[in-house]
Amino acid sequence: MGDGVPARGSLRSRSAAALSALTLRQISALLPPERAWGLWISRQIVARIMDAFGPSLAGTRVESVDSTLADGRRVVGEWVLGPGAQRADAAVYFLHGSGFAMCSPRTHRRLTSWLSKLTGLPVFCVDYRLAPRYRFPTAADDVRAGWDWLLTGAGLAPERLVVVGDSAGGYLAVDLLLQPDVTAAQPAALVLFSPLVDLTFRLAARCEQRRRDPAIRVSDAARLVGLYTRGVDPAHPRLTLDVVGGPALPSTLIQAGGAEILAEDARRLASDIRAAGGRCELQVWPDQVHVFQALPRVSPEAAKAMAYAARFITNALGATELRAAGKAG
Repeated sequence: MGDGVPARGSLRSRSAAALSALTLRQISALLPPERAWGLWISRQIVARIMDAFGPSLAGTRVESVDSTLADGRRVVGEWVLGPGAQRADAAVYFLHGSGFAMCSPRTHRRLTSWLSKLTGLPVFCVDYRLAPRYRFPTAADDVRAGWDWLLTGAGLAPERLVVVGDSAGGYLAVDLLLQPDVTAAQPAALVLFSPLVDLTFRLAARCEQRRRDPAIRVSDAARLVGLYTRGVDPAHPRLTLDVVGGPALPSTLIQAGGAEILAEDARRLASDIRAAGGRCELQVWPDQVHVFQALPRVSPEAAKAMAYAARFITNALGATELRAAGKAG
């Protein structure tokens, strides 16, 4: 394909998916996220998988952030600078995923350090509070606080920011950018890896009917996300994400794996962004698992996907520079 997406996944990635179906998928079905011990074990398993198959890049610099906005909102997170990253004129705002209940900036340092190295940009990853202790809309509110801090505390212009999210972080990214004042500020671009959009998991269930996800069942994923949304009307506008009826999102790249249950979420989101007047490029990588970009040791395609995402970010920031120069002229 012209965008570099192969017609079929590599033997290594297909073998890893098959092994995951025999192990991880079965284990996740046995761990009840509603029980403290089940969620704790799940968090440990995910963290170790991320460390083993997607370690942070050597030479990465990390700077912790714990700041308070003028209105009292607290912002916790970290700046990540990959090897050789020196640009200070722009930044990436990264929103990690894992069902609103697992993971952290620490588990996602492979993605953040890699993005930083490939783009030369600093990456800020917000450490939003997790379910079940903190339920909807806590994570979304923390993400908004992080955005406001980047503009005020870090002094960055919105048009010099690119928002990136994976999995549930994709939902949080879209929720952020559907807020009228954020969209009006014209951030440079949006990049999503395996975004979760439909919190009812109806779209994911359609995918599961055609092909089983090698990592998790739809029912188990829904139980995990339910820790965050429990007690909230599923029709709540902050949960349904009316992309078609909202403002046009910035230039967007979506990458998803062809073997995962969220592939249909990616397709629907891309269609909705275009229907709302936005520009969206969709890549579904055959035979790849959920957020395969974070697991380069099992997916050779991860490097190609990340290189493409980095070029997309660089080009988007270049386009904002040209527009700014044109207005100044």
